[in-house]
Amino acid sequence: MSFHSPWPVFWRFLVLGCVSFGGPAAHMGYFHREFVERRQWLSEQHFASLLALCQFLPGPGSSQLGFAIGLHRAGLAGAVLAFLGFSLPSLLLMFLLALYGGSLSAGPLAGLVHGLKLLAVVVVADAVWQMSRSHCRQRTAGAIALLAAALLLALEGPWVQYLVLLGGAGLGSLALRAAPSAETPSLATITVASSRLHALPLLLFAALFLLLPLLEGAYPGLALFNAFFQAGSLVFGGGHVVLPLLQHGLAGSLPQDSFLLGYAAAQAVPGPMFSLSAYLGAELSPGAPALGAVVAVAGIFLPGFLLLLGFHSHWTQLASRVRVAAAIRGVNAAVVGLLLAALYQPVFVSAVSSAQDVALLLLGFLLLRVLHLPVPWLVAAFAVAGLLQVAVR
Repeated sequence: MSFHSPWPVFWRFLVLGCVSFGGPAAHMGYFHREFVERRQWLSEQHFASLLALCQFLPGPGSSQLGFAIGLHRAGLAGAVLAFLGFSLPSLLLMFLLALYGGSLSAGPLAGLVHGLKLLAVVVVADAVWQMSRSHCRQRTAGAIALLAAALLLALEGPWVQYLVLLGGAGLGSLALRAAPSAETPSLATITVASSRLHALPLLLFAALFLLLPLLEGAYPGLALFNAFFQAGSLVFGGGHVVLPLLQHGLAGSLPQDSFLLGYAAAQAVPGPMFSLSAYLGAELSPGAPALGAVVAVAGIFLPGFLLLLGFHSHWTQLASRVRVAAAIRGVNAAVVGLLLAALYQPVFVSAVSSAQDVALLLLGFLLLRVLHLPVPWLVAAFAVAGLLQVAVR
């Protein structure tokens, strides 16, 4: 296929990186609205299949999804620029926190962040609505989505999400095989830059995963990169799981308060929660904070991107098979359940604290879904609303 210029990919993702508050579920909602509904860079079915793949792989799910969208639009250069555009705002903010955290005032920013978190609730609700209409048309698919949401809300643990998606695939392969062919992702017609390259990223991932722990003893400079690479290789279930993994890998290197400050700040900034790595890398390298931040960011994001590049071509080839396509439909239904569960926890729970907040959510959904107000206008409106709420308290 002929790829487009990668630079528009960078600028579109940079804009999203500046306003995408609310965590992975909200990011996926922003991506869906921007690249499926508005710009039509990829179809609903292709988006859903890439989303399912990113949910199966370890790593930062929303960043992997953005990477995959950039790959589809403009090849490997587009994938890299999509990651840079989406991540740079949050990475820079977290790096600045490491340098000047003691002098930043959180008061005025608290209202701004609160308003944008409310917008994230609206965006996720809209994504659940749209994706349920596309992927839960059958009664069985709707049942899979509701069961997935119930399990995710009732059970805790990083493996629950993975098991729910596997269960959705199994139920889909058994119960959704007679679904209309029009719902099957038409990924057999989609190619990547070179399917022959799929083995190289997987070999590189395996080599780094196995050899880095052995080499860091002989080369102490690798210790920081290895700690973040191992954490990025084992994160299933979202960015919140990365904190205990990093605490274990960096045990004794930083005070507990520093971890918690970075963790709280990563939830308040837009973009991926893995931006925590920029803060920790800078804190762990006081003599060269910029270098430490770059090493940590590269370490934590690289595993997920290597796995995505390695499995992407296989995924697109398998998706045209009847049984696999039915399993994908089951996974898509489970992903709707995943988003529904995320709409409540952590998006709704962390953002809504009063009846006035609920009123703003209803108004925002009206403006977005019924009146089709552009998202940048909504960002400005909710930012102002959040500042006003804090001012009158």
